[in-house]
Formats: sequence, C-alpha cells, structure tokens
Amino acid sequence: MGDINLTPLMDLTFILLITFIITFPLIEYGIEINVPRATAQDLAAETARTIGLDAKGNAYLDERPVTFEALRTAVLEMGRLSPDVTVMIRADETLAYGDVVAVLKLLHEANIANMALVTRAEER
Repeated sequence: MGDINLTPLMDLTFILLITFIITFPLIEYGIEINVPRATAQDLAAETARTIGLDAKGNAYLDERPVTFEALRTAVLEMGRLSPDVTVMIRADETLAYGDVVAVLKLLHEANIANMALVTRAEER
C-alpha cells in the first residue's frame, strides 16, 4: 500500500471540531450568575470586556476571579489605554444595588462611557 489512509485523521478532526463548537458557549458563561430579565438590543462583543458579579459579591474580570482592588486597578488601566472599550456588566439579580453602583462608579472614574448591563430575554 503506497498511500496514507486519512480517514482516521479526518474523523479525529471532526470530533475535535464538534467538541469545540459545543464547549465554546459554555466558556463565556462559566460563572453562575442569574442576570435579571429585560428587553434590550444585542451588543457586538468583539471588543467588549466583561465584569461579572455573582450572588455572593465576588467580582470577575473576563471570567477570571479578582478582588475589588484588582478590579479597580484593571479598570483604571483599561480606561487609560482604550477609553472607547465597551464594558458589559453581568450582575446577579439578587445582588445588592450598591454593589452594581460601585462597579459603575469605577467605570466612571476610569472615563469609560460605553457600558451595558447584561440581561436575559424576557419570556413572552
């Protein structure tokens, strides 16, 4: 036999492709946050950064857990380097209003004007 059988290699490639297609959406929403329901427009998330606040008050920057001081430093740096960045805030619906306002205050101090509160679509 003078040629290489590519069938097993193609099978492996398709299995990996399917695995990545299934697991990629789970990577973005790996933190358990129940965002409130509301009607809103979809945002393009190509250049957006995400700040998450779970029900216990823990903060996350782009799905990585951070302390509030580390979040403050990162947001100020983000505002200095690229003030046109869009920041999406995913806060649990049971979280105290003051915690969300503290994050909004950070964004204001960093001169970041493009921000959005992430919600789930309302059921009809």
